[in-house]
Amino acid sequence: MNAKTVLPAVAMTAVSMVLTLAVVVMWLGTAMPWPVALVVGLGIDGGWLATLAYERRLAAQGDHSSPVTAVGWFFGLVATGVLVAHALTAEESAGAWLAVAWLPLAAKALWLVHGLWERTALTPGALGAIRGIQQEARDEAAVARARLRAEAATEETRLTAVTAAGARVARVQTRTAQTLSRAWSTLESTRDGEDTSRALTSVTTRVPPGVTPTWELPVWGPTEPVALALNAAPALTDEALDRLVDEIRHSETPALSYREMAVRFRAAGHSASEVRLRAAWKRVAA
Repeated sequence: MNAKTVLPAVAMTAVSMVLTLAVVVMWLGTAMPWPVALVVGLGIDGGWLATLAYERRLAAQGDHSSPVTAVGWFFGLVATGVLVAHALTAEESAGAWLAVAWLPLAAKALWLVHGLWERTALTPGALGAIRGIQQEARDEAAVARARLRAEAATEETRLTAVTAAGARVARVQTRTAQTLSRAWSTLESTRDGEDTSRALTSVTTRVPPGVTPTWELPVWGPTEPVALALNAAPALTDEALDRLVDEIRHSETPALSYREMAVRFRAAGHSASEVRLRAAWKRVAA
């Protein structure tokens, strides 16, 4: 993995050193003997390379020296300055020489990137552990999403079934009420008919003349009011509902889920709509 950063840095360093040496020899060779110009070029490249080697040695030991780094960047700036000065004084191809004047600084920057890579590199075991943790988190998130979708589908199915059952009961009650209404209307019209009294008189005991016995409509059901066996319990306030939900939720360890809490809430005889019960759960579990 180090080859991804060290090879570009080495290549850029070699190119910048060769270019610096060539420019120094060509540029200063006209003003002084070429061996002297060669020594000057080797001095710049040697200082650059020496500071780089020392920086790499310190990095291998896990250490760092700011003065050495400053000296290395100084030699890089000197090499870049030589290339820029040569490009500005060149009579031909000044733009081309100026375009490559940044190579020493680029080489230093690549070595800086390589050092950062080394300081942040992890072992294969650590990378595998990180991948495992990330995969476990993704699995848990997927399971949680699937559980929420399943609970939502179950709740939707239950509400649909309850609604359908309520609709069927309403239709049956409507048909029963219509049937009873027609039967009562038939009895009423029969009692008020002209021939009903004479027919009843002929089949009942005699009564004083001029008195016609009345036929009262039958009474369906008990004549005395019957008290309801179960009195409707008063609706729970939000505070009382939250307290009951919290007590039932924490009645076991670990805490119960919403479905288990709702079953125990209704089994205990408490009454609350599904919307209020779920809102209380959200307030308590928040």
